[in-house]
Amino acid sequence: MAEEFISVGLVSGIFGVRGWIKVYSYTDPRENILAYSPWTLRKGKDSKTVKVIDGRRHGKTVLAYLENINDRDDAANLSGWDILIRPEQLPKAKKGEYYWSDLIGLQVNTVDGVELGVVKQMLETGANDVVVVMGERERLIPFLQEQTILSIDLSAGVMVVDWDAEF
Repeated sequence: MAEEFISVGLVSGIFGVRGWIKVYSYTDPRENILAYSPWTLRKGKDSKTVKVIDGRRHGKTVLAYLENINDRDDAANLSGWDILIRPEQLPKAKKGEYYWSDLIGLQVNTVDGVELGVVKQMLETGANDVVVVMGERERLIPFLQEQTILSIDLSAGVMVVDWDAEF
């Protein structure tokens, strides 16, 4: 399900007095967000496109310096804005690898042909990623390729899982 934009982070605050912002990045590794310039920033119905001039990792956050954001007040006005990019800004996924955004909305069927619902979201748990499937009820299925996840066909919009429909 290709979206017009992919959310890759959030402006979480300001850093210093020269216009640097703190970014909470959803990318892995976190600093990859800096490579996806330009960003589209969105808050409510407002949006603006900004170019990333500089940036670096800073602990668990990322610091970024954006074009035309030159002081603390300019940076503070961006706090809470979502950071979006266009799907074509991402590098092509390798064979057998998927962007989470590509999995959202896929129809999930068991190997026996039972429809479980659609992928609502993906969760990172530490041990392994989890597919959240919403059908007549919510199911959490471990994202273990060749074990619970048997096949993914993005063009058909279908994920086939080895999962007990009663579980």
